Amino acid sequence: QVQLVESGGGSVQAGGSLRLSCAVSGYMHCVAWLRQAPGKAREKVATFGTTSHDTIYSDSVKGRFTISRNNAGNTVYLQMNYLRPEDSGMYYCAASGRAGCLYKGLDAYGWRGQGTQVTVSS
Repeated sequence: QVQLVESGGGSVQAGGSLRLSCAVSGYMHCVAWLRQAPGKAREKVATFGTTSHDTIYSDSVKGRFTISRNNAGNTVYLQMNYLRPEDSGMYYCAASGRAGCLYKGLDAYGWRGQGTQVTVSS
């Protein structure tokens, strides 16, 4: 049984930083951070392969966000720097047990947390 619990959201001014945390339990091949902005489709912004330690980022966050995992393997972080108003939204931690999940879309990520809100003001 996989369980995911996010924390660390909040409000920040443009240019600022936030770090999201996802407490994970259970085995999964990939952990990802998803973002849902009002009126927009949910997107996968960062993905971490738990075996390869490979990472993938969406073009919208590349160079500004970093996904990582602690040594114990029970927490996945999303460090968000140089935040922009368009980064605002609900952020969800998600996990997949499917092979090749690093490159798969949202449908492969069946386990999700409850989400944490990020608001970036201009």
